[in-house]
Amino acid sequence: MRNTSVPRATARHILVESEAQCQDLKKQIEDGADFGKIAQQYSKCPSGRNGGDLGEFGQGQMVPEFDKVVFNDELNKVHGPVKTQFGYHLLEVTSRTD
Repeated sequence: MRNTSVPRATARHILVESEAQCQDLKKQIEDGADFGKIAQQYSKCPSGRNGGDLGEFGQGQMVPEFDKVVFNDELNKVHGPVKTQFGYHLLEVTSRTD
């Protein structure tokens, strides 16, 4: 039986190799660029094709650095750079349940 008490979230992200590129993309988004279009153009993750959309996932399904942001930081705001073993991420949490 699935544990329904685990917090769940929806988020999108952009994955790049360098912190500098991550900072540059974050500035572009803050200056009005579309997150989804930036994800399609630059993200190294297959989710980039879908504008960085990761769909819904439960706490503990992603790497710890990712989970920390997704389940604690402000919704609908671009967070990052967040460094993981995969590279540097910009994250936008679009919804969260307790």
